[in-house]
Amino acid sequence: MSVSISVPTVLRRFTGDQTTVTLDAATIDEALKNLTATHPALQKHLFDGDGKLRSFVNIYLGQQDVRHLPEKYHTALDDGAQLTIVPSIAGGSDAPLPPRSSGGARGGQAAKSNGHDTSLTTQEYRQYSRHLLLPEVGVEGQKKLKQSSVLVVGAGGLGSPLLAYLSAAGVGRIGIVDADVVDETNLQRQIIHGRRTVGLPKLLSARDFIKNLNPHVQVETYETFFTAENALDIAASYDLLIDGTDNFPTRYLVNDVSYFLKKRNVYGSIYRFEGQASVFCDPDGPCYRCLYPEPPPPGLVPSCAEGGVLGVLPGIVGSIQANEALKLLLGIGTPLVGTLLRFDALELSFKRFELRKDPDCPLCGTHPTIFAPIDYVQFCGLGEEEDALTQVREMTVHELHARRLSGNGSRPIVLDVRNAEELAIARLNEDVHIPLAELDFRLDELEKYKDRDLVISCRSGVRSARAWHQLRTAGFERIYNLEGGILAWADAIDPTLPKY
Repeated sequence: MSVSISVPTVLRRFTGDQTTVTLDAATIDEALKNLTATHPALQKHLFDGDGKLRSFVNIYLGQQDVRHLPEKYHTALDDGAQLTIVPSIAGGSDAPLPPRSSGGARGGQAAKSNGHDTSLTTQEYRQYSRHLLLPEVGVEGQKKLKQSSVLVVGAGGLGSPLLAYLSAAGVGRIGIVDADVVDETNLQRQIIHGRRTVGLPKLLSARDFIKNLNPHVQVETYETFFTAENALDIAASYDLLIDGTDNFPTRYLVNDVSYFLKKRNVYGSIYRFEGQASVFCDPDGPCYRCLYPEPPPPGLVPSCAEGGVLGVLPGIVGSIQANEALKLLLGIGTPLVGTLLRFDALELSFKRFELRKDPDCPLCGTHPTIFAPIDYVQFCGLGEEEDALTQVREMTVHELHARRLSGNGSRPIVLDVRNAEELAIARLNEDVHIPLAELDFRLDELEKYKDRDLVISCRSGVRSARAWHQLRTAGFERIYNLEGGILAWADAIDPTLPKY
């Protein structure tokens, strides 16, 4: 049987950038085995060491989640069947991860009500006039929006269109949680920020944007990480939680807090040219853990800072989230409950996949094991990684520069583990280039350097630290991580080198 397998953006580098792979297979299991036999680099991304499909990867036959089919992966395939791989994606940028413990929120405190008259002023009648003309909204619907409140976790790529359209629509109270500052690299996609706010907290930039757009909106700001210690208190008084996060610990936390507080979670995530959206924690639908019980191991799914993102993509996905939020607040239409919407910007295609509650879900299943927020950094394996990344032997950019200039035979070999696209932005004239994702099956290319000092570089020193541990495990002894990566080189050695 001829079967086509749709490959997501995050995995296409392992298929020669093919979006669809066509092969012969009689069952789903055989199709996946033939896929990894043809493209071996996919093996570790799809299967664990025991040959089981990873918990953060789902396979769909048509619109159906294979896990819910009677024969699951042994299901027979018809000729022309289409399978789709849908992994979890982190969503955002290289913003700092939340700490493993955190103090309380700083900034505005959440009130129990909007604290102002919910009747419409003459100015609001004019501002919302196109809403008022919609039979599904009208004056009463607009008043309902003014009485509503939403908490947006993240004021970055997804948060920008969310905050813009929810405030423009007249949602009465909007809470924003963010601990990051505006950076030049944000401006390509985070459209509520601008050059005059570079270096300022995103909360200040977002608040000013909203107040200029709609002074009738009450804005509550929380300049803090959203953590297990403060999340329940911050979210308790809001009607709806919206996931604009960029990392897995916070994504799972938003989901769990939504479930504990019996509030719906409007989910969105992005990577390169692909986005996902859904509504979780509805009484009639699944939660995020039903879809992805566990996150991918640290470093396996690149951030947008490593893999890039089309600037308009978060605008599209965030607008879809805003649309879902308004439908939920107004009680109109059919929300994305029990549905995962996947958007491909290159093909300009939308695909809908059916989701079901998992009876074995540790959060919302029949025998739950999670009853309160947990250590999400630990759950995502980032606690151990943080410790491991500090246990590497490093070389400073000053020492590497001096040894490259010495000419006495002590010049180290430089291994760059960034993606190929990054080399076109800035490079150190490295001796070897092997992207981190390909390192484990290209180690033989480095055997000839075992008797030389090998310095591993990347953008900031994180991926190269992961590579250091891989090489150490493989028996390499004379290896160093370039402290601070190419960004440190640009700061201290060559200021003409572009930073990204």
